Amino acid sequence: MKTERGQAIPVLVICLILVVVWYLACIPMNSVVAEAKIAAAGGGLAATLTESWNHTRPVIPAPHQIAADLWATVFTIAPWAKKSLLYHCWVTLSSTLVGFILGTLLGIGLAILIVHSRLLSKALMPLIIASQTIPILAIAPMIIVVLGAMGFTGLLPKALISTYLCFFPVTIGMVKGLMSPDVIHRDLMHTYNAGAAETLWKLRLPASVPYLFTSLKIAIAIALTGAIVGELPTGAVAGIGARLLIGSYNGLTMMIWSALVAGSVMAATLVWLVGHAERRMLTRMGVRA
Repeated sequence: MKTERGQAIPVLVICLILVVVWYLACIPMNSVVAEAKIAAAGGGLAATLTESWNHTRPVIPAPHQIAADLWATVFTIAPWAKKSLLYHCWVTLSSTLVGFILGTLLGIGLAILIVHSRLLSKALMPLIIASQTIPILAIAPMIIVVLGAMGFTGLLPKALISTYLCFFPVTIGMVKGLMSPDVIHRDLMHTYNAGAAETLWKLRLPASVPYLFTSLKIAIAIALTGAIVGELPTGAVAGIGARLLIGSYNGLTMMIWSALVAGSVMAATLVWLVGHAERRMLTRMGVRA
């Protein structure tokens, strides 16, 4: 608990600095749309700050305007209503979690195969690395179109895009973790006449847990990114990506920034939950977290 408080203070300080910089940036960025109102109000610092920070259609909304929009779309609307930001967050979160689970299972499975087969290691690793060189913005529409032609729409295509992104860090982390036990420990298991399965279960998997959770923190964040990107080419009407599209088509910058902030908060919460699970798991294993 003390460590978490120690980590929170630097984060809050950085957030405070960013908010101050954000307010200052609003003044020149919104001058184009607020110039006439500032002149009508007689000019001066007070009129400049008031109009720059409270314009109804700003280029960059001030932090308090985004907070007001978040309050209006989260706390004043029923969560199941389509105008509620919570409803859109849940649509994106459901795809994220399904993709994250599938990506984690795929990554662990591939890592086990790579560690136990030199042939598969030589065959799979280059393909796995090459798969991540394809931009997600290029491959996402192809996945949507192919699965749509097969009759799969809705959650599954978006989840598969998340899977495509998040299996890579899990695979790499788990390969390193499964190979982390020292030779002397592997030889000891060999002297006990332990087979590959028993060595995997009693030695390699426990040793790989810290590596796995480090990879999962990266995987859960990019799984969320994949789900949002997956909503863009589908013309989705629900989800964080849909809010970004609707906001950009109609010039609703407040909606865009609210969706971005909601997505950031969701990502930070998911990473924190994975980190919390890591600390609980390592404590139960007797490892100092």
